[in-house]
Amino acid sequence: MNSANPKSPSTVYAFIDASNLWEVQKAKGRLLDYRKLSAHLATAFQGATIRVFFYSAYPDEGTRDYDLGGRHKFYTFLRKGLGFDVITKALKQINVRTDCGMAVKEKGNMDVEMTIDAIHNRDGYDIAVFFSGDSDFLALITYLRNAGKQVHVYSSENNVSTELKTGGDGYVDVLDIQDDVWGDEIKHRQAGKPK
Repeated sequence: MNSANPKSPSTVYAFIDASNLWEVQKAKGRLLDYRKLSAHLATAFQGATIRVFFYSAYPDEGTRDYDLGGRHKFYTFLRKGLGFDVITKALKQINVRTDCGMAVKEKGNMDVEMTIDAIHNRDGYDIAVFFSGDSDFLALITYLRNAGKQVHVYSSENNVSTELKTGGDGYVDVLDIQDDVWGDEIKHRQAGKPK
């Protein structure tokens, strides 16, 4: 990995797009351990002070046939256990017309929230790390670099745009991180119980 070579010690703000990292975790077949991931960032950026923003859209109560309590416990762990800034919102349900009739599509994009926080907190950090592969962030990365910030992108080959991969000061494929940043294997929910 090509880590930053900051004038020590620096302050790093990491902005995590949970939906992008979910794609990385599915590709690996394991969940990320966010405590280990924070330790990896501190090592990669040479003992820098790390502040992590975690962005996640979640299903509204009553939209699933399973308990959503685990998601809220996870957010509480990130906030209280790890000190993350956790920004959440409910998934929007949008009616769309398909060849088979009407269907409901869910949308939970957090790009605007990430952008606002990155700009609003600009004076608080030397280095920004974006866990996202969305090419829409290229304008933000360019803006921050023009403001004298180092910007690094963490994503994976199957989920990153070429523009984002090459637009910052460094790119890291999360699947290639040598430190052990992984936790439990992903267990898939059973579709239904046999009758």
